[in-house]
Amino acid sequence: MRVWLIRHGMTRLGAEKRYQGALDDGLSESGRTALKQADIEAARVYVSPLLRARETASILFPAAEQIVVPDLREMDFGIFEGRGWWEMEHDADYRAWVDGGCSGRCPGGESRAEYTARVCAAVEKLLQTEEDELVIVAHGGTQMAALDRWGDPARDYWQWQRPCGCGWLLEYDRERDRMKLVEEVDFLK
Repeated sequence: MRVWLIRHGMTRLGAEKRYQGALDDGLSESGRTALKQADIEAARVYVSPLLRARETASILFPAAEQIVVPDLREMDFGIFEGRGWWEMEHDADYRAWVDGGCSGRCPGGESRAEYTARVCAAVEKLLQTEEDELVIVAHGGTQMAALDRWGDPARDYWQWQRPCGCGWLLEYDRERDRMKLVEEVDFLK
């Protein structure tokens, strides 16, 4: 089965390099205009409930039915959301999280393990639902979580994230339960 795992377009918070997470910020004007309609047709697109993913799916796949999957939403960064690293470089909670490899629980939010388990459970259901093609429009964290679990060849967690408006085309092998990397894709003008 072919799997398209696509990151949403650029947002204002993303352009400012701020933690966005569960904040429901839509695409920026430049984020909207940078995207182009996909040259593939999809009957269904599975999307994060966050506005930036739904707007991206509407631009890339205007005729597709959008199916919102709540557990595809981005990681909840808790008290770090809306803030940039430079604003928190002396914050003890932020330093502890970064010094722990960004894997611990964000105060008021999720840990990487909790986030990955949530995303992977959602993706696993979708892999069992679709037969020929699965299109997901979500977040950079969604890409990293899913491909850290299924990506072939294996890579470091952080190496699976693609820029806004970009993603991965993969081939899911049900017998091996792995997603073989076919190519990097982008939907930018």
